[in-house]
Amino acid sequence: MAERPALRRAFVELHGTLGAGKTTFVRHLLRALGVTGHVKSPTYAVMEPYELGEFNAWHFDFYRFNDPQEWEDAGFRDVFASPGLKLAEWPEKAEGLLPEADLCITITPQGDELRTVRLEACSPCGVALLP
Repeated sequence: MAERPALRRAFVELHGTLGAGKTTFVRHLLRALGVTGHVKSPTYAVMEPYELGEFNAWHFDFYRFNDPQEWEDAGFRDVFASPGLKLAEWPEKAEGLLPEADLCITITPQGDELRTVRLEACSPCGVALLP
């Protein structure tokens, strides 16, 4: 997925229960895109930005998101209007504020080590991200 040019302008929603592997997926994707520093979960900060040279990426975790005013105060509208990759965990917590996703990834644990991963393209950009 990291090699696909469409990723540089995509909005990807990540769905799954706590501990499903959403942050781990983001961590591996960002590493594949060239991030060398610490990739931490934005659970408390809500957003972590990454400069990748050719484009920027933002990792959102809306798990603790409670107030739509936070959206405006944090400038998320501007971030989502700008070019670059946006990855959002718990997007349902910001329902009605987020744009339509290009790709929805659902991760379902199947025991301690196994996961089922479902990819659903929601736009032409999302189709370009599929294997």
